[in-house]
Amino acid sequence: MVKTSSTQKTTTMKRLLLLAALLTLIFSGCARKPPEPIAVNIPTRPINYLHEIKPLLDKRCVVCHSCYNSPCQLKLNSYEGVDRGGSKKAVYNATRLTTMNPTRLFIDAHSTEEWRKKDFHTVTESNAPDNFNNSLMLQILSHKMKNPEVKGAYHSEAEDLTCSASSIELDKYLEKHPNNGMPFGFPPLKQEEFELIAGWLAQGAKGPSVAEQKKLTTPMAADAKAIIEWETFLNKQDPKHVMTARYLYEHLFLAQIKFGTDTNEFYELLRSKTPAGMPVDLIDTVRPYDDPGVDTFYYRFRKIHATIVHKTHMVFNFDDTQLARFKELFIQPKWLQEPHVFSYDHIDSANPFVSFEQIPPRSRYQFLLDNAHYIIMTFIRGPVCRGQIALNVIQDQFWIMFQDPDHDLSVQYPAFLKQQKDKLIMPIEKGSKFPVFDLIGNKYDKAQEAYYKARQDFYMAHHYDGQGYDAIWKGNRPEDTPLLTVYRHFDSASVHKGVLGDLPRTMWVMDYPLTERIYYALVAGFDVYGTVGHQLAIRLYMDGLREEGESYFLGFMPLEQRREMVESWYKGVKPSKIRYYDAGMAEKITYPGNNPKQEFIEYVVNKHILPETGIQFDAINYLAAGKEFPSLPEQYETLADYLQAFRSVSKPGTAFFSLVDDVNANIIYIRIRKNDGSDLVVSLVINRWHDNVVFMFDEKSSLSPEKDNADFITGFIGSYPNYFIDIAQNDLPDFFDLLTNLDTIDEEEAGKRFHKYAINRANPTFWERYDWFQDHFNKEQPVQAGLFDLNRYYHEAAVLVP
Repeated sequence: MVKTSSTQKTTTMKRLLLLAALLTLIFSGCARKPPEPIAVNIPTRPINYLHEIKPLLDKRCVVCHSCYNSPCQLKLNSYEGVDRGGSKKAVYNATRLTTMNPTRLFIDAHSTEEWRKKDFHTVTESNAPDNFNNSLMLQILSHKMKNPEVKGAYHSEAEDLTCSASSIELDKYLEKHPNNGMPFGFPPLKQEEFELIAGWLAQGAKGPSVAEQKKLTTPMAADAKAIIEWETFLNKQDPKHVMTARYLYEHLFLAQIKFGTDTNEFYELLRSKTPAGMPVDLIDTVRPYDDPGVDTFYYRFRKIHATIVHKTHMVFNFDDTQLARFKELFIQPKWLQEPHVFSYDHIDSANPFVSFEQIPPRSRYQFLLDNAHYIIMTFIRGPVCRGQIALNVIQDQFWIMFQDPDHDLSVQYPAFLKQQKDKLIMPIEKGSKFPVFDLIGNKYDKAQEAYYKARQDFYMAHHYDGQGYDAIWKGNRPEDTPLLTVYRHFDSASVHKGVLGDLPRTMWVMDYPLTERIYYALVAGFDVYGTVGHQLAIRLYMDGLREEGESYFLGFMPLEQRREMVESWYKGVKPSKIRYYDAGMAEKITYPGNNPKQEFIEYVVNKHILPETGIQFDAINYLAAGKEFPSLPEQYETLADYLQAFRSVSKPGTAFFSLVDDVNANIIYIRIRKNDGSDLVVSLVINRWHDNVVFMFDEKSSLSPEKDNADFITGFIGSYPNYFIDIAQNDLPDFFDLLTNLDTIDEEEAGKRFHKYAINRANPTFWERYDWFQDHFNKEQPVQAGLFDLNRYYHEAAVLVP
């Protein structure tokens, strides 16, 4: 038990009295002319960070302050982030000509002093006399309490927001923007919540005790046992194990690993200078394939004790079955060469077809197939978590299939990969710098195009009579994901098992070389701190990779229709500028109807994919051949009734789309309060029509809002909700009447009716509505859930009319 001296108690009491006095002055009018005075009752008892402050920060602050896109780099999902504070340097910088020193929490510095040397400023400490706390956190929270109104537009990721490093600087900003206190653009904290944080700040903003911190960072017994087994496997020193561990690490460095135990705790896989049994001495390279800089290092696991946020939560299971599978794939087979430890040469390491050449391609590809959902998720939730580099290069909705290993010629003929390795180079070999003037016609784009043509010719030579359905991987296990849906939500995206939504415009077929290059270019080799040239080079390279995936799908379509189909995907682009190469491989599949794309996917889903995977067409959103959009139901009693109504209003051209024609409105979570007391959550996903996705900076010119469509999916889609809707079952007829007849209703009346159900950011009940959705998500998906991000909640604060 820690005893507190009378002197300490007196000092703490003085701080609290001073804090209460100053807050009373602030709220009663001494500073400027504020609203009516607010009574302040600061707790005098000791306040515990872990049990009282952290849960509050998680619910009201971490929802915007996490990941690379945290305003001012202020990450509040751990005490280490709170203590680190904020920075004026933006991680996302579209004009950066020199690389930025990385500022990854838990990696690039490990103490307050080290972060201050990296120009991070405190948000909890005070520089006022008499030990009074006038910290930035207190200042901006108290400002919100006396200026609670939410009005205007709020863009928390805007580049012109202040990152004040002093009270004077912050005061000037708030004087100019009186409605920009925290929480930014949302209702203020409750009075008791504010007083709790104020009291904690007055008591010195202390973090976990030594005992609490040890408990936070120490694995539970069941996990500790698993860690020993896995670290033993990963650190065996024979070349076969060394290269296997290296391959696994380079693909799993972003994973939040869960061991096969009853605990719901997660770990990260690291490289350390110290072996098991000793504290981790982290090797902090920018990329997982960078030279570790030491002759001997060890793969270690570190417990994640920061609050889990959904946008970066990529779960990967490490259990006995997984360990056996890794041994089956990598250890048991005979390798193409005598196993040897490959160097970390910076050029060769950036090309996995060189660095892992000795491992059979079948082993590498099967690993990617086993974990296809995770692999695709990494470029959606990984280093590109803001999404402007990887995501404006893809359509808003498309389906992905995979080449079956027995029909993947790079697997069947490894010599082809060896022959083509110089054409499989990627711009990541230049590291984080890429001169902007070298972008046009750069050697990597040329190499990619040369490989693409060589691959098409190679398949033509071996499959001159075409490929059948057996060339599509159907999965081997119930947990496999041979079909994936990717949704782009403007500047974020999500990936899901199965085929969600209606028939998309485009589909991809991915083989081993394409899957591996997408991973290395967009994940392992992408540096969010790199120059604008580095980011643009990868963006341009991804154009070619997307075109490959689309082309490989077209190889299953009728020969005479392929060119017409690809040109329909690139409207507004000169045919000669569309990078599509058809070697002339015949179609093996006969299509009796006039829609081969739909016939192909319906056969794959209904007759080819392993039934145990559970993959079926979306019963609500998929419009089978010959079917029409349904009308509104006559009653709203069952789930089928609700979803029929949603499907009815999702038809392109419906008046409803004029309500969601802003690119900032892409995902809406809808709560239906059923008459039986239960609740249903439906995600409304808007799919924006793009004439093409070759744009770099002028995306709006390719949009056609009249062609947008929507999918209504039960459960939660995405990580960044743009709106919440809360509606009772008995109000559904009025709600759907509003959506259907929006163009005939007076604008003021429509707004009033809409905000009866829609939860605008200015709604006084916003936080309790948000809490419900977050709690429901946590209960529905206890392993996969994490905190939603509110940075992209719809920016306009509405004037709510009673």
